[in-house]
Amino acid sequence: MSCSKPSIRPARPFFSSGPCVKRPGWSPEVLKEALLGRSHRAPEGRAKLKEVITRSKSLLAIPEEWRVGIVPASDTGAVEMILWALGGQRGVDVLSFESFSGTWAKDLKDELKLEDLRVLSAPYGQLPDLAQVNWSRDVVLTWNGTTSGVCIPNSESIPAQHDGVVICDATSAAFAMDLPWDRLDIVTWSWQKALGGEAAHGMVALSPRAVERLEQGAVRPLPKIFRLTNKKGLIEAIFEGDTINTPSMLCVEDALDSLKWAEQIGGLPALKKRAQKNLSVVTPWVERSDWVAFLSDDPATRSCTSICLKIIAPWFEDLSEEKRSSAVKYMTKLIAEEGAGYDLASYRDAPAGLRIWGGATVEAEDIIALLPWLDWAIEQTKEEFSS
Repeated sequence: MSCSKPSIRPARPFFSSGPCVKRPGWSPEVLKEALLGRSHRAPEGRAKLKEVITRSKSLLAIPEEWRVGIVPASDTGAVEMILWALGGQRGVDVLSFESFSGTWAKDLKDELKLEDLRVLSAPYGQLPDLAQVNWSRDVVLTWNGTTSGVCIPNSESIPAQHDGVVICDATSAAFAMDLPWDRLDIVTWSWQKALGGEAAHGMVALSPRAVERLEQGAVRPLPKIFRLTNKKGLIEAIFEGDTINTPSMLCVEDALDSLKWAEQIGGLPALKKRAQKNLSVVTPWVERSDWVAFLSDDPATRSCTSICLKIIAPWFEDLSEEKRSSAVKYMTKLIAEEGAGYDLASYRDAPAGLRIWGGATVEAEDIIALLPWLDWAIEQTKEEFSS
């Protein structure tokens, strides 16, 4: 491996896992029709919010009978509002295998204090044993672990017929992977991941079974931003563009732009193809490398969006956990200072390593240009940290 500095830099060196890079060709000009200075409850504002819902539902091929709505606080808010509303109605199994799925498990256990709760855990890079899930209970799962690079391999793990509701956090999977709508009941995501949208807005999709469960009523009081129902049942207006709180119409315009771009390039099949191509250019580089490997050892569970890597060089593995973290910060700072790649360190709660976002808004050519910089930076880091 050469230590010489590469001569080519990515045209768009943005590899953050959220907010993610804008779609190719984006410029602030696309926001010129944003409904600024107007109420989101005006007919024009409500129409734009409804358009986000309609285009999202169509692009993701969500069944017609499902309700889709815009909710507060990104995917985190969407997941939490469902956990607070349904948690405790019946027993819950929750899969915990990375930072955010671990948070859902912790909240169910420590905040909602559910008595009938089973946490099925696995370390970073692995999935829990899906055969142990009891589908007669409510099940909380993350389809794609943003901080571990591990995803549910296929839909067959979820039975088509199940007594409980399946609550799926799909924030790093939506618009990049197939989601089995016939086997899920509640699905959440945000604008800031695979479509490169802005933060703070979440989306929730509800099957008829989920609506029925929500209308049974929560076992606890809910704050306003968590309420999808009232005394009359489901608040249908939320799924027609009446948001619970005030959205940013600038962000709404940006979301519409990304949805229209996705439609223009060929819809979900094209988005999936772009993400899979991004993983495919990283794979041979990893296979040739003697210092880096995928955090997920199983190709079947390897994410094409949150591409998580571990450093396996002996000198790095000999470092303390604190030193490993410092080495990764040093390495990624070197690359950032060269303008060759930003936001490449693994998530703060994950094992010290690297993470390259590979969603559809990323160009494969930019990842190809990035990889020699990683080889260069690890050599500089080795000189600094190896004894």
